[in-house]
Amino acid sequence: MEHQWLPFTPNREFIADPKMFGSAKDAWFYDLDGRPILDAGSGLFTTPAGHCRREIADAVYAQLQELDFTPSFLRSHPKSFMLANRLAELLPAGLDKLFFVSSGSEAIDTAMKICLTYHRARKDASRTMFVSRERAYHGVNFGGVALAGMINNRRHFGGIVTGAVHMRHTWLPDNLNVTGQGLHGGRELADDLLRLIQLHGAENIAACVVEPVAGSTGVLVPPVGYLERLRELCTAHGILLVFDEVICGFGRTGENFASQTFGVTPDIITMAKAITNGAIPMAAVAVSRTVHDTIVNAAADGAIEFFHGYTWSAHPAACAAALATLDIYRDDDLFARGRAMSPILLDALGSLRELPLVAEVRGIGMLACVELKSDGAPGRRGHLFQKRLYDAGLHLKTTGDNAIVSPPFIFTAEQVAQTVQILKQTILELPQ
Repeated sequence: MEHQWLPFTPNREFIADPKMFGSAKDAWFYDLDGRPILDAGSGLFTTPAGHCRREIADAVYAQLQELDFTPSFLRSHPKSFMLANRLAELLPAGLDKLFFVSSGSEAIDTAMKICLTYHRARKDASRTMFVSRERAYHGVNFGGVALAGMINNRRHFGGIVTGAVHMRHTWLPDNLNVTGQGLHGGRELADDLLRLIQLHGAENIAACVVEPVAGSTGVLVPPVGYLERLRELCTAHGILLVFDEVICGFGRTGENFASQTFGVTPDIITMAKAITNGAIPMAAVAVSRTVHDTIVNAAADGAIEFFHGYTWSAHPAACAAALATLDIYRDDDLFARGRAMSPILLDALGSLRELPLVAEVRGIGMLACVELKSDGAPGRRGHLFQKRLYDAGLHLKTTGDNAIVSPPFIFTAEQVAQTVQILKQTILELPQ
């Protein structure tokens, strides 16, 4: 273990007490000794169809035997166009142009460049600012870090890329312990965008970028009317609305994408994680036909319209994995299974509200958060909780004192009950 440097990990602590997985199947991880660990986090929001799906492995193997790589610069391959067609069928009407990348972080930086290029194509090049939100997570590339609203992601890197301003986050005490959307404060919070427009001038703002549900920070579900008001303001002031659906996409909130769950259509959607069920890194940016056509039609004949891309854009094996994943979602009706399991999950987690150390339980769809009360040092109790959950046989992500529950859609009612029982017992055993 001498040479690897782990991301988002206290490495010295990990080396002293490694938390390792050796294999996985369906809704389970297994440690190096074969001990089962229930995956209540879908890996890292990545694996709603369960682990080690043979259909995906076979598709990737077959692709690697046929075409292992092709650049996407001036070349392409059929499966990339097939995948774009399949995704367009799932996306809101009009968001039917797909740009492929390899991670959520790349997707966000790509979306930001698309916004800037769009406004330049419209001869509106003064629009260079971006509006984001407190407690936002938009990946770890410099563009995404500029948008970030989580202090530890910004502390050392947030000032490198300038021109990002932030609205308030969407958590309000009046909506405490609400399952789904709270009824209070939606329009008022969204009017933060209006105040920033009045401060900086709409003519200087390129886009407003938000997660429909702020996932990584601890599942902040927007109050009723919030996203609708953002859409209204963006439309009125010529600002592009970008939804980061890296976590919310592919059935996590009930519908194909959270934009459909909430009935609000942005101009751009970023997606990643579950696009390949976590099997191979891949991501995409869905762009409205209007934005795409404006950029493309502004370029001279024969010119490259958008100077951007990656070596691994639309990698053949990743496209094969994504197509096989979409087949599983469709053939197993997994988004409907998630919708059916959601009330069972959220009701069961709600029982934890009675515990003295629990500050709140909130969620929507198959995405929930059990927030622990701080012990005075933010995140310390949550970190201990996460380590003890592994020892107790449960995997999920924690951020600070927030335990994020996002199980695969193949979860059963019995596995929900097992998850809640382990959470409850582990919370009761934490130092008070």
